Amino acid sequence: MTQVLVTGGAGFIGSHFIRLWLASHPDDRVVNLDLLTYAGSRERLADLEGSSRYRFVQGTIGDPAVVRQAMQGCEAVVHFAAETHVDRSITDAAPFLRTNIEGTDILLDAARAGGVARFLHVSTDEVYGPVLEGEVDERAPLSPRSPYAVSKAAGDLLAQSYWATYSLPVVVARPTNIYGPAQFVEKFIPLAIINSLEGLPVPIYGDGQQRRAWLYVQDACEAVRTILERGQLGEVYNIAGGTEQPNLETARAIAKLLGRPPESLQHVTDRPGHDRRYAMHDAKLRALGWRPATPFDQGLAQTVAWYRGQQDWWRPLAKRLREDPYHWLNRSARPGAGRPSRSAR
Repeated sequence: MTQVLVTGGAGFIGSHFIRLWLASHPDDRVVNLDLLTYAGSRERLADLEGSSRYRFVQGTIGDPAVVRQAMQGCEAVVHFAAETHVDRSITDAAPFLRTNIEGTDILLDAARAGGVARFLHVSTDEVYGPVLEGEVDERAPLSPRSPYAVSKAAGDLLAQSYWATYSLPVVVARPTNIYGPAQFVEKFIPLAIINSLEGLPVPIYGDGQQRRAWLYVQDACEAVRTILERGQLGEVYNIAGGTEQPNLETARAIAKLLGRPPESLQHVTDRPGHDRRYAMHDAKLRALGWRPATPFDQGLAQTVAWYRGQQDWWRPLAKRLREDPYHWLNRSARPGAGRPSRSAR
């Protein structure tokens, strides 16, 4: 029996990964270490509480003692825990530096001391910076532009340094934009869905022609599982395979699914330093046998259906979010507001 520590397992991707891992490894146990910040929720995995194969630990990856205790007996670590919303990093970078850099270093140090057999650091495509043409592979130089992306790039380099310096068995994964059920409401796709369901305008940064590749969360978790099981130590793996299109086109698809008129999409002041496009080559991951299985239209329809049916989950979150003036765009999108409080990655 293998015991796996998952950090950030009460978050969007981490919770989906825990379900996938337990379902595909019936003899394994998972320890979920999560601070339960604003985007984390134990409700995502409430049905696992009480299982002998699942243990939840509330705590921060910034506390070495908490990390060491949670990691006891774990042969593998999958590190999702992070501050991830670009808009928040623009206003206050400090939490991103503490969590994504210092917290990652604390985890790596504990893994080294504990003799962990495999440490998977989950990063982002944003570390490469904008890719205006073609695709980048894992050998491309890092050129992050937002405080969030810089903090994730630093975490990547820390992880790779532990492999080079201490032979800690590290692997790094860099996924594209991920979407799906139970994503926190500040992200672009869920925000567009919930605003549409509530009859509110959907904020579109700038001209809406920023291009993103969207990968369904189940496919992303399958990719993480593949890398954890078969990835070569010391290597980086891009997780691409998504459907690339402009943000405006994605918002239009959501509006169409929900019967909202085109004028419900409201163009607002663009985010500072907003990257126009990300695009990665993932032949290295595909050589391990992974392929995305969910077409974007299918995944988007499933996601919209989930939010339609789970309004008791997201409505309190949306209300709290709109009351939280956390960044330079501090007003909810509404006619005449010009600057909404939440928008696209």
